[in-house]
Amino acid sequence: MRVSRLMLVTLRDVPADAEIASHQLLLRGGYIRRVGSGIYAYLPLMWKVLRKISAIVQEEMDATGALETLLPQLQPSELWERSGRWQGYTAGEGIMFHLEDRQGREVGLGPTHEEVVTSLAGELLRSYRQLPVTLYQIQNKFRDEIRPRFGLMRGREFIMKDAYSFHADEDDLRRCYGEMDRAYRRIFERCGLQAVAVEADSGAIGGAASQEFMVTAEAGEDLILTSEDGSYAANLEKAVSIANPATPLPEGEVKVIDTPGQDSIDALCNSQDLEPSQVVKVLALLARMESGAQQPVLVCLRGDQELNDVKLVNAISALQNDGVLDVTPVSVEQVANQGLSPWPFGALGPDLDDASLEGAKSWTTSFLRFADPTAKELDRFVCGANSPNQHRWGSRWSDLSCDPQVVDLRNAQAGERCQKDPTQTLMARRGIEVGHIFQLGRKYSQAMEASFTTAEGGQEAFWMGCYGIGVSRLAQAAVEQHHDQAGICWPLAIAPFAVVIVVANMQDETQLQLGEQLYDTLRAEGVDVLLDDRSERAGVKFKDADLIGIPWRLVVGRDAANGQVELVERATREAQVLPTDEALASLREAISTTTSPTVV
Repeated sequence: MRVSRLMLVTLRDVPADAEIASHQLLLRGGYIRRVGSGIYAYLPLMWKVLRKISAIVQEEMDATGALETLLPQLQPSELWERSGRWQGYTAGEGIMFHLEDRQGREVGLGPTHEEVVTSLAGELLRSYRQLPVTLYQIQNKFRDEIRPRFGLMRGREFIMKDAYSFHADEDDLRRCYGEMDRAYRRIFERCGLQAVAVEADSGAIGGAASQEFMVTAEAGEDLILTSEDGSYAANLEKAVSIANPATPLPEGEVKVIDTPGQDSIDALCNSQDLEPSQVVKVLALLARMESGAQQPVLVCLRGDQELNDVKLVNAISALQNDGVLDVTPVSVEQVANQGLSPWPFGALGPDLDDASLEGAKSWTTSFLRFADPTAKELDRFVCGANSPNQHRWGSRWSDLSCDPQVVDLRNAQAGERCQKDPTQTLMARRGIEVGHIFQLGRKYSQAMEASFTTAEGGQEAFWMGCYGIGVSRLAQAAVEQHHDQAGICWPLAIAPFAVVIVVANMQDETQLQLGEQLYDTLRAEGVDVLLDDRSERAGVKFKDADLIGIPWRLVVGRDAANGQVELVERATREAQVLPTDEALASLREAISTTTSPTVV
C-alpha cells in the first residue's frame, strides 16, 4: 500500500474532546473519526488493525472447536421478556437501544445475544448426543451508554466477539470455561498485550462464576486489587479482603450525646474525638425492582468503609428473588413526597423503625436491613439515635431491636490483607477490561425452556457458558499500553503494516528506485508493507511514521547511492545503517519471530 492512496490525514494538535492518550493518538493518526457521541468510523488503517485482531480471535476460537456464526442485531422483545431482562435493559437507565416497528412490535438492538442463541439452541439441539456445542460471532454491538467517553473504550457502537457454549452437565461447562480461559490468554499474548485475569462480578448477564481480562494501563477505568505474589486478583466490584482492625471504643456507660451539625463521619469524629472505625454509619437507600416494587433499604457500614454498590445490588436481588433496576440514596424530598414524617438524616440508627414507612404512597412499608461484617463485628460503637442531632455512644448490637442480614458490602482496599493468603497485602492497579468469561449455568435455558433429551430419556435444561472479547476496545487498549510521546508503538502482530518505507527525497531518482525496489521485494515475500511516496519533507514523513506507529521503518536517504538504508525499530528507536541485503535479512528475522494471523 502507498501512503498517497491511503487517505491518510494526520493531526498535529490534540483534539479537544480526547481525554486519554490512546484516544488522542488514534484520532491524530487518522485511525478513527468521530461521527457522533460514542460513534466512530473505522478508517482504513484502523480497519486493518481490527481485521488482524479478529483473525487472531478466529484462529484461537476455531482451535477450541467453536463454530462461527452470525446472529441478528435486531432482536424481538419477546425473547428478552422470556428471560426476564427486557425491563432491566430498557427501563430507566437501561443500556439497550429499543424501538417499535411499523406494526407496533417492540425490538431492541442487541447489546448481547444470550436470548437469541438460547432460543436457537432450544430449537436445534434436541439430544445429549449433539452436545457440547460452542457458537461464536464477531459483529457490532450497541449500548446506549449514559456517558460515552474515551473513544472506543466506551462507545455506543462497538465490535465484539461473543461465544456461547451448551453442555449436558456442569462438569463439561467447567471444562469449556477452562479451555476458553487458556484461549483468551493466548489471544492477548499474541496481540502483544499484558493482560491480567481477575475475579469479577457477573453483573446483568448473571451466572455462577466469571472472570475478566484486564489490560493494565494508568488510564484504565477499572480498579484491580492483586496480592503481592499475583496469586489473587479481582476487580473492585468483586474483591474481598481482611479489613484493618477497628480502634476499640473506651470503656463507659451507654449514653446519648448531642451532635448538632455533625451529620457526616468526619464532622462527628472531629467533634467527639472518635476514630471512624468506632462508628456505625447507616445509609438509607431506595431499590427499584424489576417487578415494579420500590424497596427501602438500610445499610450499616463501619465508619471507615465505603459501600460497594454491586455487592449491594446482588444482595438485594438474592434476598428478594427479583432483579434490581437501580439503588439510589433516599432524599428529604422523597420522604416528604411519600407523605411520611421527616427522617433524622445524619443521625439514622440501625434500628430505625419500620413505622417510619407507615402510610408510604408507593414504597414497601418495611426496610430491608443489611450490615457489613466489619460493622456487625464491633463490640461497642457510636451510631445515630434516630433523633435529630443526637447519637448513641457505647451501643451494642444486642441492645438494638433489629437483626440485619450480614453480607459483605464494602469495598476492599489496597493495603489490606488478602483473604486467600493473609500474609499477602493487596495492591491497587488500574486496568481496561478487554474480555469477560462466564459460567452461566442454567439461568437462561431454564427461563427460556431450552432443554435437551438426556441419555435416560428425560428433559433437562442446558448448562451454558458465555465468553466475550471487545475487539475494538482491545485495539485502543493496545495503544494505551504501547505508546510514547511521539505516537503509537503497535505490537507487530496487530499493526496495520509491519514496515514502512520512507523515501526521504522523492525527487532523487536513486532514492526513488531503491524505495520502489524494496517495496516490490517485500510485497513479493508477503510482508505487509507501506511505502511513503508523498512529496513531503523527510521530517514530516518521519513524524507521521512515528505517529501511526508502524513497528519497523526503512529509510531510503542519502546513503542510497552506496546501497545502504537505515533500519529503525519503532518501539526502541534503535537505528542501524546497513547494506540493503543485510537490512532486509534483519527485517525478515524480526518479522518471522511473531505469529501473525491469516487475514482473509
